[in-house]
Amino acid sequence: MKLLFNWLKEFAAVTAAPEDVRSRLSMAGIAIDALEDSAAGPVLDADLTTNRGDCMSHYGIARELAAIYRVPLKNISPVILPAPRKGEGSAAKDLASPATRVNVECPDLCGRYIARVIRGVKVGPSPDWLKERLAALGQPSINNVVDATNCAMLELGQPLHAFDLDTLAEKRIVVRRARPGEKITTLDNVERKLSKDMCMIADAERSVAVGGVMGGGETEISFFTTSVLLESAWFEPTSIRRMAKALGLRTEASTRYERGVDPEIAELASRRCVELILQLAGGELPGAAVDVYPAKTALKKIELTRKELLRVMGSDVPDRDIEAILSALGFAPRRSDATPGASGSLMAAWECTLPSWRRDVTREVDLVEEVARHHGFDKFPARMHPARQAAARLPLADAEDRIRERLVALGYQEIVSITLVDAERDALFRDAGVTPAKLKNPLAEDAAVLRSSGIVTMLQALEWNVNRGQRNLRLFEIGRAYTLRDAKPVETRILTLGASGLARDKSIHESARDFSFADLKGDLDSLGELLGGFAWDSAAPAWLHPARSGRLTVSANVGAQHAAPVILSEAKNLSSHASGHAGQLVRRVAEKFKLRQDVFLAELPFEALCLALEA
Repeated sequence: MKLLFNWLKEFAAVTAAPEDVRSRLSMAGIAIDALEDSAAGPVLDADLTTNRGDCMSHYGIARELAAIYRVPLKNISPVILPAPRKGEGSAAKDLASPATRVNVECPDLCGRYIARVIRGVKVGPSPDWLKERLAALGQPSINNVVDATNCAMLELGQPLHAFDLDTLAEKRIVVRRARPGEKITTLDNVERKLSKDMCMIADAERSVAVGGVMGGGETEISFFTTSVLLESAWFEPTSIRRMAKALGLRTEASTRYERGVDPEIAELASRRCVELILQLAGGELPGAAVDVYPAKTALKKIELTRKELLRVMGSDVPDRDIEAILSALGFAPRRSDATPGASGSLMAAWECTLPSWRRDVTREVDLVEEVARHHGFDKFPARMHPARQAAARLPLADAEDRIRERLVALGYQEIVSITLVDAERDALFRDAGVTPAKLKNPLAEDAAVLRSSGIVTMLQALEWNVNRGQRNLRLFEIGRAYTLRDAKPVETRILTLGASGLARDKSIHESARDFSFADLKGDLDSLGELLGGFAWDSAAPAWLHPARSGRLTVSANVGAQHAAPVILSEAKNLSSHASGHAGQLVRRVAEKFKLRQDVFLAELPFEALCLALEA
């Protein structure tokens, strides 16, 4: 997220240079990746964690700066407007005002909805100062009304949306779930199919916006607009995240909503946006706003004790610093121990009221973190806590070390890969009848299943290296494969080898030689010497070359407690033997990974290898 340094200073009177602000924010857990120049002044590029939705605004970061530099945080006091009219239950009726009617049918998805009407506006270009601010922050200038909503959002972190009131049927707003088969054309001129769990903003006849994500094209603000309905709402974060992903539509609004927007700031942000619209486009307010807030929750309290601070951080923080930090961050600390006047007391405790914008703080240790990051992590001693129990090696650790040492001696390098893979690629190496472990809510299409074989991730590693000029490769991985058996998850440890390129570089005495199946077989036989040898036969899966591949079997005296299923084995009892495969990848599969040079692969049941080694 980009932040204008001069805009931050409007809320926190910081005299430090931008470079110092960048450093101090990063040390306090608000990582600033870059400091850039723009026509509107220095720009800070912040990399925020997903739990800090309160920092998705200039005012939120200014609050952090005020706590860091111990300066006051300016109160925002927009234009005084008539008090909002409250709804009756979940519906706000037309209370003889020229505003609008609002009905919230899904309060579980939309916890608050504020609607204000502004009449007599004159839509046109924004002034240069606003265009410069928006351009510096990567926002295009649309018109003065839309730019006012974006400006208020960047300032306070509350997304807002402006509708052309005259395009709303019956001047009504209905917040409801999408109907079966319903579609909407959004502002990006794309028709989107909706599902029944999506929160929609509708009028009396049809949907006019995807709640918390993007407005519809039929009700957008144009240069012919004279009456505006301004929306300021709170939407449930998880539903917004799912909706944005399902629609393939991530916006500035959805990014904030899915991280958690402060529901209490909705009314303030609405008034601030009205102030900007009146300033930029003129107009007047014909009546009060409608505020539907069916389930306002009470603020929670958490107690912070010095005992817990000492236990976690290993060092003390003075009372005045604890209280100054927590007060600046909005936690309103109040001494709650038996001796509240005793400074530095080991029994000191503070009752803290959690502000509405910090829903990520749920435990006492979270308050310890707030104090620690603003006091300075560098001020706490760097020491390990004493171990409470003796360390012990895993049962097969010695055998694992010997296998790893032999592979390294043979010239292989160990890799560790991510087990989330593309379903189509994984299917290339999955035996018939094997059920993959699919993710219910994958983050990306190419990470939708857990690998059922280590071959797919080994090929991805080879592909990545070859594409970057590293063509001579010998890699191995000790990992896990994942499948479902009778709808229950099964994890299997596997050893995967991958090789490509030259087996021997050119020298004075020898010419260069490509890696071949004979080299792979020799390496595996060398590994097999540790176990008493492998038995080879000609059986091979379809993804290996029929003339340059084979199945190898390891004998293992394995107890019944170790009889887990083995990837690539024919359903045979592990107590007698287990098998794997090795060979050259067939050309049709290699082309799917864009590998133009020969690739040699092997996969073995790792636990069987270890047990055979220890037998």
